[in-house]
This record gives sequence, C-alpha cells and structure tokens, in this order.
Amino acid sequence: MANQFNPRDITWLSFNERVLQEAMDENVPLHLRIRFLGIFSNNLDEFFRVRVAGLKRAMDFKSKYISESFYQQPTKILQQINEIVIHQQQNFDKTWKKIQMEMAEQKVFIRTAKNLSPAQERFVNEYFDEMVESNVIPILLHDNVPMPYLRDKSLYLGIAMRKKDFLYETKFAIIEIPSREIGRFVLLPSENKDEKNVMLLEDVITFNLPHIFSYFGYDEFSAHCFKVTKDAEFDLDNDIKTTLAEKIEKGIKSRRKGKPTRFVFDKEMDKSLIEFLIRKLNLTKKDSIIPGGKIHNFRHFMDFPDVFKTYTKPEERTSFDHPEFVGKRVTDVIQKTDVLLTFPYHKFNPVIDLLRESAMDPDVKTIQITAYRLASHSKIINALINAARNGKEVTVMLELRARFDEESNLIWKEILEQEGVKVLVGIPNKKVHAKLCVIKKRAHNKTIQYGFVSTGNFNEKTAKIYGDHLLMTSDRGIMADINKIFNVLRKPKEDILPTLKTCKKLLVCPQFMREKIIAHIDREIEEVKAGRRSEMIIKTNSLSDRILIEKLYEAAMAGVNIRLIVRGIYCAVNQKEFKEKIKAISIVDEYLEHARVMYFYNKGNEDLYISSADWMTRNLDYRIEAAAKITQKNLKKELKDILEIQLSDNVKARILDKKLRNEYVKNDHKEIRSQIETYHYLKSKVPKE
Repeated sequence: MANQFNPRDITWLSFNERVLQEAMDENVPLHLRIRFLGIFSNNLDEFFRVRVAGLKRAMDFKSKYISESFYQQPTKILQQINEIVIHQQQNFDKTWKKIQMEMAEQKVFIRTAKNLSPAQERFVNEYFDEMVESNVIPILLHDNVPMPYLRDKSLYLGIAMRKKDFLYETKFAIIEIPSREIGRFVLLPSENKDEKNVMLLEDVITFNLPHIFSYFGYDEFSAHCFKVTKDAEFDLDNDIKTTLAEKIEKGIKSRRKGKPTRFVFDKEMDKSLIEFLIRKLNLTKKDSIIPGGKIHNFRHFMDFPDVFKTYTKPEERTSFDHPEFVGKRVTDVIQKTDVLLTFPYHKFNPVIDLLRESAMDPDVKTIQITAYRLASHSKIINALINAARNGKEVTVMLELRARFDEESNLIWKEILEQEGVKVLVGIPNKKVHAKLCVIKKRAHNKTIQYGFVSTGNFNEKTAKIYGDHLLMTSDRGIMADINKIFNVLRKPKEDILPTLKTCKKLLVCPQFMREKIIAHIDREIEEVKAGRRSEMIIKTNSLSDRILIEKLYEAAMAGVNIRLIVRGIYCAVNQKEFKEKIKAISIVDEYLEHARVMYFYNKGNEDLYISSADWMTRNLDYRIEAAAKITQKNLKKELKDILEIQLSDNVKARILDKKLRNEYVKNDHKEIRSQIETYHYLKSKVPKE
C-alpha cells in the first residue's frame, strides 16, 4: 500500500477556512462573526510567522528527509499556500463587506476620515490632540536611505503625499499605528441615540495627516494600511529529524534574521508606494505578497466594542458549578471520589479553590504544578504565592518556551522567585506541556496526596472559551507518577527516560505514550481479525504523526471501527485498501475544542484517557506530556457520552476528507449541535433547587 498523507500546512489552512466559515454563517450572531474574522486573521499571522518561515528555511536544504517530514517538497507547499491564502482573503473581504451591511441595519457604522459629521470631526481632532499625537512618529522614506525597522504584529499607514503645484513629485512616509498604547477602536459621538459610530485608530490618524505634515506644505494625501509578517525564528516544531533541524537553525538564522514572510496591503494603495515598499523590503515573487481590503491586523476585532443591542442572543449558556462541589470543600470531595470537570460548561473555580484551600491548610506541606500559558492576572499564581507565604514548599514548572508567551512567562518567573517559590524551567530540547498538579499533606502520621491532570492550561480566562477536561483525583498511582515527572524536571541534565519508563498509571511522553497507544491499536487489530468487536475513538487537536497515522491505516485495513474528532491539522487520507473507512469530523463552534481524549473498546473493558498531547511528532517525541486513564465507572460513562454527542453533531461538524472540502455533516437525524447538547447533558446532572 502506498501510504498517502496531506501536508500538515495545507490541512491547517483547511482548519482556518472552517473558522472563516463561522464568520460567513448568517445563523451565527453578528458579534461572534466579527470575532471569528479576528480569530481567522490572528491564526494566519502566526501561521506565516512560524510555519511559512520554517518552510522557507527548509527550502535551502536538499535532503530526502525534508519531503518525508513535510509530506511534500516545501516549494510545492508554499505555492499551494499562496493560492489558498489569496482565495481565502477574497472570501474574507466579501464576508466583511456583508457583515458591515448587517451592522448598518442595526445602526452600527464604522466611520472613515471621509464620512464624519461636523461634530464628529471636532471630536476626532480633539481626540488626536489629547490621546494620539504624542504616540505618532512619522518617518519619511527615501530611495537612498535604508528602510526603517518594521515591527512584526504592528500595523502601518503607508502615505503618498503631493503638492498641488508639483503633481509629478510624490513623497512617501509611514506611520506605525499605536494600537498597543491606545487601542484600535474609538467610539464617536452620535446625534441619533439609536446609532453607534466606531472609528479605527488609523482613520483618526488619516483625518489628521494635513496637521501632522503641516511643516512640509503637502496638500494631497493618499493613506492606506499595510503590515509585514516576519520569520519568528522558531524551530520547525521538530517536524524533521533533530540533527537536520539544528543544522537549519544554525545555517539560516543569521542570514535571514527577521526576514518578512508576508506583505499584506490595501489594494487601493498608491501603486508607486507598493512598488517602493516591495523593493525596500527585498521581497520577490516567491514571497507572499497579498493584496487585501482596507483593514488589516483584524485580530483586534476579537475585542470589537460591545455596541450591538438588537442581535439575537443564542440560548444563554453560562458555566455552572459541578454538582459534587456545591456547599463542600474541594479537598474533602476529591479525597473520597474522582471528579471530572468539563470546561467551559463547568466553572473553573474548583481548581483555584483547591489551591486556596491548600494554601491555608496547616497540614499541606508541598504543592507542585506545571504552568504553560497563564492568565494575565492569574488567580492560580496568587494562590501559589499565598501558599509560599504560608510556609508551603511550592514548586512551579514554568515553560519559558510557550510560543508567543515567552515574555510574560519570564515576568511570572521573576514574581514567583521573589515570593520564595521554586521555579523549574524545563529540560533542554524538551518543552513541558503536561498539565499536572500534586499536593502533599501530612496528617495523623499519614501522607495524603491529591491533585489534578488536565487536557488544557491552568488558565481561568481561556477556561471560559476552551473545551477541556480536568480530572481531580487522589489516586495513589497517578500521584506517584506525577511525583516521578517532577523528579525528572528537577534534574534536567540527567537521562529522563529511565524514570519516565517507571510511570505505571500515566501515559507519558516522550516515547512511552506512543508505545502504549500502538499497543492499544494492536489489540484492537487482533480483536477484529478474530471476528470480535473492535472500536476506537480519538479526539485530538491535530493528527500529523506519520507512525500513528500509518498504525491507523493498518487498523483500517484490518477493519477496526475508527472514529476521529480532529479540530485542526489532519494529515490522514482514506484509501482504497481500507476494509473499514476512517470516519473523521472537525467541530468548529463558539468554544474552541481543545480536549484530547482516547477511547479503545478493549474487549468491552473500555479504556478511556484524557491527554495533554496531540498526535504530532513534536508532542510525542519532543515534549513532556501526560495522559490519565479514567477508571471510575460514572466518569467513564460521562466521557464516552460526551464523545458520542460530538460524533453525532450535524450542525457544526465538517467532514474531513481527502480533498479538504470542509463539507458540513448532513443527515436526516434530529439536529444536534454538540456544544449545546453537551451543555444540556452536563446541566441535567445538577440537582434542581
């Protein structure tokens, strides 16, 4: 069998198209459609900073491992990326135009420099004088002067200026839009009370260009936005062999430091200015030069002002307390029974409450926890600091290489260490992505341990919008394994594998989780070959690991019933040789599906795991990850029921097929939108007052 794979980066663009579909869907509330446009744009920025940059670096090396690792030659992938992105940009622009028309129906308008009332003009002038001018630094551009440094993530106004007396002479300038300092949106006064008027900061600046450049005597201005996306200079996510990855890093970093990977501009921009910028940025036809609409850096639109009064609200679905914890101390409950929290349906509070209780409990001696992405005002950190102040020995494994969170994690490191918390910073060449906590107390001459294992970050902000599972438990085997992982993290220079191999209850990475997954799949293959029932359900964010995909192919050829829920990257392809087709869907809806779950029928014993690891080479071989087995009967049923609800989705589920068409699941069954059904399912377990 000639195994086939879809390139990872092309399937990721297919995922981002599903995000765009949500913005295009007129059944989605207007404020959420705008937010989805922001998410789409933010996703694409990161994609170009990391993945496209990595592909361009990989192009410079002739090696058989390159096409093996990327499932295709980087040059060909980059060509496909350009074609797909331009097509998606066209759909994006059409969607934004349509949304603006719907906003107008609700009397919400985005004003530009050309359509202000006299009162609004006065307001914009005053706002510029008081809030904006001190943050604006115009830079004149010249042929014989090097291009100024352009910041990634920043938005720029490209300005062509002329004097009426010298129409053939055009001068160029750029202004960085200070949205970091001021914010992107300005609410304007409205003469009509029912009307809401919003102005973008770049338009406030455009309106004031005659004032900004008054010293130079220019009287004609043409101003349009552009942005550059640069090589983020991260590694290639360990997609390729380690030695080759290191070679690429050393050989290319110095040569391409900060090289733009994408130039996006308003297609109405002055043509001579576009040519000037392309030339000065040293861009070629091989680079992503993308004409777009008026507005860029759409990621800010994730925080568009709350100005909509008349949108049809979806059925109210606020997070609720887990019934096990109502009126009880979290510590007392989890010493008697395991509890499975499913976010954002359940409140995140029990996680914070457990740490707070531990901070105040005189019998608690130590707290150990991993941290990957923390909330900006983290209640988790506050609880840990209070525990340290109360004399507990607190250890935090803080992953400093959490992409784009490096700076904030360094700040947290300093704060924690000042408070007496022991901060671990991981192992060379291995990110710590496991979501673990163990609390140890000593009472009545006995040592008691409890804590939690999660699929997502310990972050109270994202827990409101990310779908995740968190197991709270006092299981001795799980706690023993978490302690082993922390022992490994304390000794980063030693060989970690011998200690990790002794973990009995947790499946751990690197290496051992993959081995256990393969053993589970092999058992299902044996069962189906013996004519007995065989079944697997895998829910993951991404599926790109060649070894596990090939193992899935082997199981499908044997006839194992395989059902997959994959939110993002999906490199597997159904093939003719399969006895049983792999059924794969992706769910994109209001909440981000982030949980990783594995189910194996196992002769009717039903093994269920929740995991921090995606089925990607980077997670399985180059990260510390952990998966916990759910053993309590009621929790196994609950988790399996949630999986079945998601597999029944025929509203927000898309079929993952070979051609990546993103067609919605359509059938004659009752309409099931899994996020709403999951809410009702879990809410039904809460006793009515």
